[in-house]
Amino acid sequence: MMQTQAQQQAKPLIYPQIPAGEEGRVEAVFSAVKQHLGFIPDGLRLYSFSPALLETFVGNVSYFNSGERLAPSLMAMIRYLVSWESKCHFCIDMNEGFLTNMGLNLDSIRAARNNPDAAPIPAKEKPLLSIALKSVNDPESVSAKDIQAAKAQGWSDRDIFDVVAQAASNRAFSYVLRTFNVESQGAFA
Repeated sequence: MMQTQAQQQAKPLIYPQIPAGEEGRVEAVFSAVKQHLGFIPDGLRLYSFSPALLETFVGNVSYFNSGERLAPSLMAMIRYLVSWESKCHFCIDMNEGFLTNMGLNLDSIRAARNNPDAAPIPAKEKPLLSIALKSVNDPESVSAKDIQAAKAQGWSDRDIFDVVAQAASNRAFSYVLRTFNVESQGAFA
């Protein structure tokens, strides 16, 4: 794990409580997640306060990971690098695990932290990665030239929009987890 001793010892500021009468709704989402991942990430447990937000968040993740339009490895790399810049250790570790499970080399994954151009994704996807990272770090720096570079690789406006939405969604999730000290799996143990 990449977390410091202080981060591992930090207690969550709040503990998830499912609203009365909404237990079945939350359990249905958790059951689907557990079937897919084999466990319930504590970051998702935090969202059980709001079943509607939990469903929306899981729906967004499912869409972004579907592979229908964009490769799951690209989407995981976006989440990984946004998490790295956001200092969300929970998300860094989880996405690093997803990427290695996809067969990517750990050293290559980590090299992208300081040099996104070194990300172990196809060259065709790098303009999308660049736009996604710019969108959360300096949105005004995304230019028509960036968009054209992505389109030159065959990407559509929807693809470009989706990577920006994925980056923004991940940044928000990272900040929610950091705010409440949910920095590692087992935080609610």
